[in-house]
Amino acid sequence: MQYCIILPNMGHANSTSSTSRRKGNAATRQQALETAALLCGQRGLRLTVLRHKSLELLCHSKRPLGAYELIPLLEKELGRKPTPATVYRTLEFLTELGLVVRIENRNAFTLCSHADHAHACVFFVCDSCGTCSEIEDSRMEKLLERNSAALGFHVGRRVLEVDGRCSRCA
Repeated sequence: MQYCIILPNMGHANSTSSTSRRKGNAATRQQALETAALLCGQRGLRLTVLRHKSLELLCHSKRPLGAYELIPLLEKELGRKPTPATVYRTLEFLTELGLVVRIENRNAFTLCSHADHAHACVFFVCDSCGTCSEIEDSRMEKLLERNSAALGFHVGRRVLEVDGRCSRCA
């Protein structure tokens, strides 16, 4: 089942950043890994080698990756093949930390470029090449808060996925 969310034309976002632009940045990849270590330390959790390598592979990827796509990459990195259940638990762990987001319509995971604070994730996913760009827009956040309050709806997960074609594939 697919859901469609119709939003008013809000013009250009004041506060945006793109995951696809940031993924190429070594400093950003390092920051994601440092954030993971910090969050694990604060919460008394372990950043295992598998969790670290999984996050690192997602940081380097230009598109969201599914668990079964990660398995051979992890096998190459670790010298052993992790089971699908282990990879899914790892991705769930990284998602709960807020470092990774699941792209539902692809059953794949991507780095969250704003892991330092709660926000409504808006992902633009290219149907052709599979790249994924994330933006953050405070107006979108306010719109979702206002509409959910008007409905008396208690929001759990706030991820909006928009399918289409990126500028390179258009």
